[in-house]
Amino acid sequence: MLSSAFGPEWLRQYGPWAVVAGASEGIGAEFALMLAEAGMNLVLVARTRETLEGIASECGDHGVQVRVLSLDLTHADCVSEISSATVDIEIGLLVYNAGANTHSAEFIDGDLAEFRRVIDLNVTAPLALIHRLCGPMRERRRGGVVLVGSLSGYLGAARHTVYGGVKAFARIFAEGLWLELREYNVHVLELVLGVTDTPAMRRIGLNLEVPGMHISTAKDVAAQGLTSLPQGPIHVASGNENNPVLQPMTDRAQAILASHRMMQKLIEGTAPHSH
Repeated sequence: MLSSAFGPEWLRQYGPWAVVAGASEGIGAEFALMLAEAGMNLVLVARTRETLEGIASECGDHGVQVRVLSLDLTHADCVSEISSATVDIEIGLLVYNAGANTHSAEFIDGDLAEFRRVIDLNVTAPLALIHRLCGPMRERRRGGVVLVGSLSGYLGAARHTVYGGVKAFARIFAEGLWLELREYNVHVLELVLGVTDTPAMRRIGLNLEVPGMHISTAKDVAAQGLTSLPQGPIHVASGNENNPVLQPMTDRAQAILASHRMMQKLIEGTAPHSH
């Protein structure tokens, strides 16, 4: 049981409340359930209220308090709504898991407004939320932030032009934030994911049977994120350490083309999408 690793000292560092953004299913739901099992009160944020309330009910079974906020994190007022709903509680942990690729299309063919939504979800919203929540953490000299990242941020990929760019930004941002907050005992981690079996990935229709491709589970990567948080600033989900995108190469073109061939097998049969 992971809860045995999250004892009183862990809760003092990151409690008594955690905000989990993107908590309705998959990795976000696993984060929420593990935190609830450890005794952490939760503020769960996602667009879909029905599925969010289902996760909230499961978390509540562990005897913790749970608040549900059904919000679109690409909306300009989302952070002010979260602030208003949490003004009376002490938040010691932010898990930002909402950064999906919501518009998979080649850049010239895609909708610029939809690409802006990718930027809002992956850059604008987490920056605003961190700016709001980490000030009090710094004053208290304890707390933590987990940003869920992607190997897409290490190398360019077709149909991931904007998504790869925002994930690269998130990694560099996490490293800088880690430097700025470490002397205040506020921990920062970007959890870098490879291909992970989640409901969202299955809805898109990814080929999860590509020979030689490591597929992580949502539960495993969420556990790695929570246990790696004190070390920061970057943790690559286990099984992906030898991924070609992480290897030092001087010939970027060859690296990009090699990665592209593997990605084509992964997305074979899927159509460009927005959601």
